[in-house]
Amino acid sequence: MPKRNYGFEKHQKEQAKQRKKEDKQQRKLERASARQEDVEGEPNPEAERASEG
Repeated sequence: MPKRNYGFEKHQKEQAKQRKKEDKQQRKLERASARQEDVEGEPNPEAERASEG
């Protein structure tokens, strides 16, 4: 029976963890930029009412 290579398994696990962390960070940035575009793209109705009255 071959001997297990725990170092390789650990390295693979760490790489998967890092990849998952980077993907999560990318999704977070995409959501933030989408939210930013929504805020800039739509006029604020409350601000318009305040300026009218």
